[in-house]
Amino acid sequence: MKSKIALQSLVLTSLSSIALPSIAAQAEPLYTETQHTFFAQIAAHCGQAFAGKVVSGDTADSAFSGKSLVMHVRECSDTELKIPFHVGDDHSRTWVLTKTQQGLKLKHDHRHQDGSEDAVTMYGGDTMNDGTVLKQSFPIDRESIDNFVKNGLIQSITNVWHMEITPTTFSYQLTRENRDFKVDFDLTQPVALPPKPWGHE
Repeated sequence: MKSKIALQSLVLTSLSSIALPSIAAQAEPLYTETQHTFFAQIAAHCGQAFAGKVVSGDTADSAFSGKSLVMHVRECSDTELKIPFHVGDDHSRTWVLTKTQQGLKLKHDHRHQDGSEDAVTMYGGDTMNDGTVLKQSFPIDRESIDNFVKNGLIQSITNVWHMEITPTTFSYQLTRENRDFKVDFDLTQPVALPPKPWGHE
């Protein structure tokens, strides 16, 4: 009887060791063909710049009022896109969109005019699901929460960033409770290329 119980225990243990990794693998988000298509649609505009306008915002976004807004799909590889976002004469911002094994990652590279990193930089998040070929969302990651808390930006710890692309428009959006900031860029009318972003060659 004891040997039978021991055998059953051994079988159950063996099955558990096989099944659990399989379940974990299925639950983990993975880079998908949908995300590949989304990434490729942005990459198709590599080398071009486009003018934008704020279509949703509030007083927190006054820094964008009355200034030219230009995105530039500037650096492109098979796995990463660097897209500076110029606000008037402020060339401090670059969006970095990267393919990972789990999906897509969005980071915000912020620099000072001398090229040094801002205290609040390389914040962002990762996709948590498949998204669509038109839109991907990036809930804030742990590293960014820690950075915001350290720098007194408690209101930003629930940020979710979104990127959306159609044949005519690229949109960048930030949402959280009581905040919805969105800029639309006209992809039908390329504009003159802006200066290089601060801290980049």
